[in-house]
Amino acid sequence: MELQAFHQAVHTLLREVSQKAILPYYQALAEHQVTAKAADDIVTVADHLSEEMLAEGLAKLADLPIVGEEAAHADPSVQDRLSGDCWIVDPLDGTRNFAKGKPPFGILVALASGGEAHTGWIYDCLTGRLCVAQRGKGAFVDGEKIAARPTGEERPVAAISLIFMDQARREATKAAIAPHYRMVDIPYCAAEQYPRLALGVNDVSIFERTLAWDHAAGVLFLNEAGGKAARPDGSPYRVDEWARPGLIGAATPAMWDELAERLAGL
Repeated sequence: MELQAFHQAVHTLLREVSQKAILPYYQALAEHQVTAKAADDIVTVADHLSEEMLAEGLAKLADLPIVGEEAAHADPSVQDRLSGDCWIVDPLDGTRNFAKGKPPFGILVALASGGEAHTGWIYDCLTGRLCVAQRGKGAFVDGEKIAARPTGEERPVAAISLIFMDQARREATKAAIAPHYRMVDIPYCAAEQYPRLALGVNDVSIFERTLAWDHAAGVLFLNEAGGKAARPDGSPYRVDEWARPGLIGAATPAMWDELAERLAGL
């Protein structure tokens, strides 16, 4: 399939899944349609339906193994596929928000090979915004090529995910960065956080948990836009190192360097 047609087919699938599997349940979930996966994690009927539709539709576009969040939760060995050619799917990113009947939430899809994502799509279900990135070809929002830009605020804006850190690390992290940044709430949705870093809303972010379906598309998008997302030691993010903690994202490489230096030694 020609490249432009391929991207259009993925876009069409994302829109269809959103309209048929996700939005009908938005602000309309029954109690039995929300279940706990862990003490700090939930899943809804929309997550499952979305992943089923995406798996079926993506397989028709490229017959590759699929690493979906819900399939991996049911069988962790699914993540072994991340070292080869595969689709990576977060069928409903921001489930916590979705279940509360509020934005943001979206769909994250990436194509990876050899442990590295090379193509990614970030779809906002409510607005229809589509962020696309392809390695070496740049980042696009609704078809327009974009360049990452900082907020321009005197104190850079920091959205820091602390929820998966232990208490001591959480306090040390806040102490190291709070005096130098304007701290804002995180959106609890990577499908929103990465676009914010590229589009002048936030300047820097820290992520502790780095599961492939949360970060594959976003890391690629931010880097292709000219920002920087990498491990705190500067090494590239790899989707097959999903168990490794720690990831920094920033609107510019210079902002990334500054934050990484402040966090060094924690």
